[in-house]
Amino acid sequence: MTETVAVVVVTYNRADLLERMLAGLNAMDRRPDCVVVINNASTDHTREVLERAANPDLVAIHTTDNLGGAGGFHLGLRTAYDKGFDAMWLMDDDVVPAPDCLRRLLEVDSSCLTAVREDLSGALVEKAAVRFDLRNPLAIRPKKASVDSTYPDRASMPATVPVDNVSFEGFLVRREVIDAIGLPDPSYFIFYDDVDFAIRARRAGYQILAVRDAVLVRQLAFDQQHDLAGWKGYYMYRNLFAVHFRYGENVLVRLKPWLIALAVVLLSPLRGGRAEARNVSRALRDARGMRTLPGPPG
Repeated sequence: MTETVAVVVVTYNRADLLERMLAGLNAMDRRPDCVVVINNASTDHTREVLERAANPDLVAIHTTDNLGGAGGFHLGLRTAYDKGFDAMWLMDDDVVPAPDCLRRLLEVDSSCLTAVREDLSGALVEKAAVRFDLRNPLAIRPKKASVDSTYPDRASMPATVPVDNVSFEGFLVRREVIDAIGLPDPSYFIFYDDVDFAIRARRAGYQILAVRDAVLVRQLAFDQQHDLAGWKGYYMYRNLFAVHFRYGENVLVRLKPWLIALAVVLLSPLRGGRAEARNVSRALRDARGMRTLPGPPG
């Protein structure tokens, strides 16, 4: 029997990019059976783009509040899961799949797969971690290597590369994984919801494979520099700390958020103000309340 696949897309105020991505889905040689789009309270012309989209079996859900990427993917995946699809392919609004992308993914017999991203010039920009270290307390940044830091280009990659975490840009998960570990955790709001999901999947015994020949083209340059004194900085710190509290493999790693927070507070006068110190203090407090893991869907 043919496997059924639903694409789950979360979008916020990027209607033109969304339109390009939806056209890319329509141009694939193996089209998805359904496209679920979570319109995260957009205020641009996203609704009009969805109304005129030519994608068959498109399900548009317009939220009244911005649920963040985490809440959007939770809702979208829940919707696709409840509709009974065999696999769900998670997608951001700023990527366009190559015509054979989904077919290439489905050729691989694994329950967790991710397409491999490149930029508009064709350069490899896949940031999925080849190694994500939650064992070494001295590792300030758990991501030790990514696909694009390990391989100079796509041609250098083997057909599949085991990865420790993924982005929800091209990640395909089969239904059995959701049955086992549940849905993405909406409490993250933004950042690290995909990391959390990948860790839960691997701890349940699932290997995650990056598929070399499944090409996803990123329409925007990566911007991984965030103002740690601003509102995004709060979520960066809080969610990083939550991952350590939940999944740190020893006591010292689980203590690391306290040391990071202390260092930020002590150094804040030298870094131009106390806004980051306030962020990290609030983040540490709130992350301690995020220790409960999601369970299988009810």
